[in-house]
Amino acid sequence: MTAPEKAPSVTKILPPTSEALGQASWALASGELVAFPTETVYGLGADARNGVAVAKIFAAKGRPSFNPLIAHTVSLEDARKIGAFDARAEKLGAAFWPGPLTLVVPSTQDCPVHELARAGLPTVAIRVPSHPVAQKLLDEFGAPVVAPSANASGRVSPTSAEHVAHDLAGKVAIIINDGRTEIGVESTVIACLPGEPVRLLRPGGLAREDIERALGEKLAEATEAVQAPGMLAQHYAPNALVRLNAEDVASNEAFLGFGATEPLGGRGIAHLNLSPSGDLSEAAANLFAYLRELDALGPSAIAVAPVPEHGLGEAINDRLKRAAAR
Repeated sequence: MTAPEKAPSVTKILPPTSEALGQASWALASGELVAFPTETVYGLGADARNGVAVAKIFAAKGRPSFNPLIAHTVSLEDARKIGAFDARAEKLGAAFWPGPLTLVVPSTQDCPVHELARAGLPTVAIRVPSHPVAQKLLDEFGAPVVAPSANASGRVSPTSAEHVAHDLAGKVAIIINDGRTEIGVESTVIACLPGEPVRLLRPGGLAREDIERALGEKLAEATEAVQAPGMLAQHYAPNALVRLNAEDVASNEAFLGFGATEPLGGRGIAHLNLSPSGDLSEAAANLFAYLRELDALGPSAIAVAPVPEHGLGEAINDRLKRAAAR
């Protein structure tokens, strides 16, 4: 680790150099918060073992304490040190890690992830990110890092360092800036718990169909209990109302389109298209950035065109439904 000359009094936005990652690792070890890119969205990281540091995440985000945090590790081998993996979890970890998959498994007896980060549950949510900057930071730090999305709780998730700074400047020691994230929606969350079917807790950057194909069985649906991040009914919400499955747009609304269909009634005060070609991967990558961009214009509502439910469309629609909840 490379110690900074002094503890930062304001948020530093740094490029992903070896020196910057050393400073970020030192900040984590000192109980500070560090925002960093993953392949899904930017994460707000803290030392998973440090209850005070974990509490800073809840304070910075205004996040409900019963909503668990995801612990990030550098490898499946390290993940086994904090979670108990049955054959199903092992199969999924081997197939999709590093990548946009979070597994909720029983915590080990000596799990170092603080109880606050686990929301008092006997389980732990674990992910091995594939982004090279996240990998280097985790390797440099040498311990689990809990990292929800680096935004104010319930607001649109950040896909760039600028988004993080907009929400959390002054509340985080360092933001590692490596441009826009590739996938643009959070990880898919799967529960592998003893005596239960494998459950899809949150759709995300890894499609249900791919998981079922690797697993060799269908995924069961989530129960009502909050077992993982992103399960609250209202989440990812912009300030403006969100109107789903819209085919028209009023003059005082903004329109978020998908595919080639043009909205009836004109383009409102603004019009962005998640993917004019109907590419769901492109739509997922643009979703949060476009919601933020339209919301900043102050429309009475954001009218969102229908998005197909298959593949990554399931995750996109999940985020939109939560954004629309009031």
